[in-house]
Amino acid sequence: MPAKSILVTGATDGIGRETARQLLALGHRVLVHGRDRDKAEHAAEQLKKASAQGEALPVWGDLSRMREIPALARQVRSHCPTLDVLLNNAGVMEKRRRLSEDGFEMTMAVNHYAPFLLTRLLLDLVEAAPAGRVVTVSSMVHSSGGLDLSAPSFLPARGHSGYDAYCASKLANVLFTAELARRLAATKVTANCLHPGVIDTKLLHAGFAMTGSPVEEGARTSVFLATSGTVAGISGRYFNNCREAQCSAAGRDPVLARSLWQATEAALSAFAH
Repeated sequence: MPAKSILVTGATDGIGRETARQLLALGHRVLVHGRDRDKAEHAAEQLKKASAQGEALPVWGDLSRMREIPALARQVRSHCPTLDVLLNNAGVMEKRRRLSEDGFEMTMAVNHYAPFLLTRLLLDLVEAAPAGRVVTVSSMVHSSGGLDLSAPSFLPARGHSGYDAYCASKLANVLFTAELARRLAATKVTANCLHPGVIDTKLLHAGFAMTGSPVEEGARTSVFLATSGTVAGISGRYFNNCREAQCSAAGRDPVLARSLWQATEAALSAFAH
């Protein structure tokens, strides 16, 4: 398998770090993203020590701050003339309502607005690759999500629930993938999303007060979608356990997907350069 250049967001911990480790073990060139320089450099160094294969390169940027994402994209460009895979893995779940410095609800900022903006800023690099892929980590809880495109951060105006915001952000991931795939239908680029499983991570502990399966299992479907030849040319789909699955009815709504794209684009217009 030829080595690919792959950006993994949120690669300093949990599923993202394990995803980066598995990709490096396959001999790929992995851009290890962290929230700040120290975290990214430390994770990249540790991953290098753990794997004699591949190449780990640190990149950084706080995904809750939209103004840092163009700088992150420029770092990626400095390392890669083309990007084979953009793997939108980073995610948070805030229990209490908290706004980012840009005025977005924090869970939606990191889980939806950030990957949307980063993908837009790097899409030309993905398109320049022989068969570029955009892979986005969603969740099965997207089926419980709802979006109100007329509300701030697209969250329903009723009392804030951290769980509801997380579900809404994961639904947004599915809809983003569907609309991105539609827009890229005439290109070689594919876009797919996935449920990683119920995995033993800090997010699961803090948000759901439970334990789950090992991170090795949580990384499997991300690595599969990033590298497997069996999904070459397949786009706009939702995967679970390395198999195509059916997402929720809302996740299959093309009108909602297009409307969410347009509303997100408008909300991020000041940062898309």
